[in-house]
Amino acid sequence: MGRIQQLDAQTANMIAAGEVVERPMGVVKELVENAIDAGSTRINISIEEGGIKKITIQDNGSGMDSTDAEMAFRRHATSKIKNQNDLWTIHTLGFRGEALPSIASVSKTTMITSDGNDATRIVIEYGKTVSVGAYPCNQGTQITVEGLFYQTPARLKHMRSASYEASLIQDVIARFALSHPEISFHFYNEDRESFMTTGQGDLLEVLYQVYGRGAYENALEADFGDYDYTITGYLIKPEINRATRNAMHVFLNGRMVRTYKIYKAIQDGYEGYLAKGRYPMCVLKIEMDPHILDVNVHPSKWEVRLSKEAQLEYLIRDNIQKILQSHFLAPQAKVEEAKIQYYEPLSFDTEDLEPSKPETVKEEIPQYEEKKEEIQQSDTVKEEIRRETEADNALLRQLASEVREEPEPIEEKPAMPQMRVIGQLHQKYILCETEQGLAIINQRTAMERINYEEYLKKLQKAPVMMDLLVPVTLHVSDDIVQRVDEINAALSKIHLSFEAFGKDTLLVRSLPSWMNGMNQEKFLQDVLDLYKSEMMTDIARMQYGSLASLASGNAVHKVQSLSMDEMNTIIEKLAQCENPYYGNNGMPVFMILDEKELTKGLAK
Repeated sequence: MGRIQQLDAQTANMIAAGEVVERPMGVVKELVENAIDAGSTRINISIEEGGIKKITIQDNGSGMDSTDAEMAFRRHATSKIKNQNDLWTIHTLGFRGEALPSIASVSKTTMITSDGNDATRIVIEYGKTVSVGAYPCNQGTQITVEGLFYQTPARLKHMRSASYEASLIQDVIARFALSHPEISFHFYNEDRESFMTTGQGDLLEVLYQVYGRGAYENALEADFGDYDYTITGYLIKPEINRATRNAMHVFLNGRMVRTYKIYKAIQDGYEGYLAKGRYPMCVLKIEMDPHILDVNVHPSKWEVRLSKEAQLEYLIRDNIQKILQSHFLAPQAKVEEAKIQYYEPLSFDTEDLEPSKPETVKEEIPQYEEKKEEIQQSDTVKEEIRRETEADNALLRQLASEVREEPEPIEEKPAMPQMRVIGQLHQKYILCETEQGLAIINQRTAMERINYEEYLKKLQKAPVMMDLLVPVTLHVSDDIVQRVDEINAALSKIHLSFEAFGKDTLLVRSLPSWMNGMNQEKFLQDVLDLYKSEMMTDIARMQYGSLASLASGNAVHKVQSLSMDEMNTIIEKLAQCENPYYGNNGMPVFMILDEKELTKGLAK
């Protein structure tokens, strides 16, 4: 008896905080949602040390009087819903009444708010109310969160670096700006403005601020729907794509969510336009009756349920395909002005050079008169020099006798069967005679393997760097610019180095020679995306994947007539490969038909 007890309010709030406030980004998300629900048109966010030391959210919304201000810190106290029926008609971003008490239980929280008539200041330190009183301020609300998780070390030790936490916060603010372009957002990191939107309601303007000119110029307007759904936003042409799905933004009734089935529907709409492993970029705002959308799934409100989800998936997939089919998607070639040539190239044309007859030249050997200087040395000095010379010669003879050059053992790899080219089949396969029977070689797969290993050898050698006449320019977020030294240190093994240029641009002035011939800007953007997603281990895989794609692009065509000399050259190069048996796609390069199988049924 008496083993079950009801938890006190502080403990209950700390348990709730474990779900609502996972890291500083969660605090910013909850407080900005409250500011949007209050009708704000301008929201300022500032952080220190990645939000762990201090977070300040200031808005110009409706504010609260003193009674509501005190009530807001009680658990499950909210102005968004009144009863259980309101759960099915939620039009606001917040509704659970857990955010403020959860945040205040794990930090020192100060709220200053005014509804235009009554102004209040409340200070709560780790769940305990310190002070409540009148405080002069303008209409709106300002909430400051300090010392987050300082009294919960188990949670604090799992926080990452300040720059990483700041990047997560900037990412979630960018999502708010895309979902609410009518609100002006200002984000300050360590008193430095990192992100800003004007709040003019122009989604394209926000898209430019977040992803730069490339996404802005290749945006296709999306506006479609049916009886249940209305979908607006922008699709980015397939030529601008990413290595992760983080650039696919879906908002349901203005709420940012993670719904992988809708992501899959978007990818299916782009099917046929993107290579495997590439993800599209888009911003889609989906409006629907709140009865269809169940947002009461998880305290963090990232997950939702849809009662007509399959219908929405088909709607998105089919209309994306129609939009892409109705636009000319071939990349436009950029015509640039001819660069001025500042030097006169040397001519190596030898056709005009006539061989000259060798002339007999009498070599005159200058005669030098050696001047002998008489150096008087004592017999003691001469004897000392002689002994040192003999000792040095003896030491050299001893060292020479001890040094023996031993050849390093060479690992022998399995030799490819000897092949003699006998012809070509359907201009796709090379036929060769071997001791075992008939070898049938896929000529394109063989060339891909040959090219790949040639590029790989170049990569493994000491890097040859190419200085670019025009640097590669990448539009990035401010948090990436702030971490450029950290990124360069992580990428030193593949000899890449970024240079900060302003608050939202990175430059690359030199590249390793193995990147010659590939889409350099796309590769570098993928590297940054993988770094931001903490997938640095995939950069090496992506590096080799790019080489494989380059090798595939430089291979012979799938159907191409080859001469005997060309086929013999392919066989010779294939025999020198480390792995001549399988191509870059995992398919076999050749197969051998046994002579018994070939002659089965024939008279011997």
